[in-house]
Amino acid sequence: MKKIILLISVAILSTSVIGCTKGEDAVEDQSPPAVTDNDNNNDNNIDDNIDDGNPQDEANKDEEELVYTNTEFGFNFALPLSWEGYTIVEDKWEGVGIANEELKESGKILNIRHPEWTEENPRQDIPIMIFTLDQWKLIEKEELSVGAAPIPPKKLGENDEYVFALPARYNFTFPTGFEEVEDILENNPLEAF
Repeated sequence: MKKIILLISVAILSTSVIGCTKGEDAVEDQSPPAVTDNDNNNDNNIDDNIDDGNPQDEANKDEEELVYTNTEFGFNFALPLSWEGYTIVEDKWEGVGIANEELKESGKILNIRHPEWTEENPRQDIPIMIFTLDQWKLIEKEELSVGAAPIPPKKLGENDEYVFALPARYNFTFPTGFEEVEDILENNPLEAF
């Protein structure tokens, strides 16, 4: 009888020790490896992968974008670094009165063009329509139409003299790069001054 109790006790004790060891391994697997003076392979990897929310990191993120500045109309437009070498292509918008056919207005469109744009493979531009404050009031009152779409342009920003807007359905043909332009626009890149 003593042998059976001894065997059961040894079995229980062995199970406990094995269970504790497995539990410790599981915890160790979740923690980073220890670095020792002899461990040359991991010396540089520990700190490189930790994001400690350092304000300096935030400053570096700001440096990872381009900014197009237009002093004529008074706005900045943030672009990703992949747009380095972009060009500005000027165009013109024309509008007509909705109820008053004699009402005619016009203004500039500045197209920010990706550097990889070619005639053979045109990419999506970022078109910025420029309106005077009075022209924009006509659009808000639905007295002026500036395109074939039944919806007005989307306002991106304004300053004391101008309103900056995105044409309705500017990307209706889904050219190369339209998704990237949508991502850029989601971050509210235009800052009027």
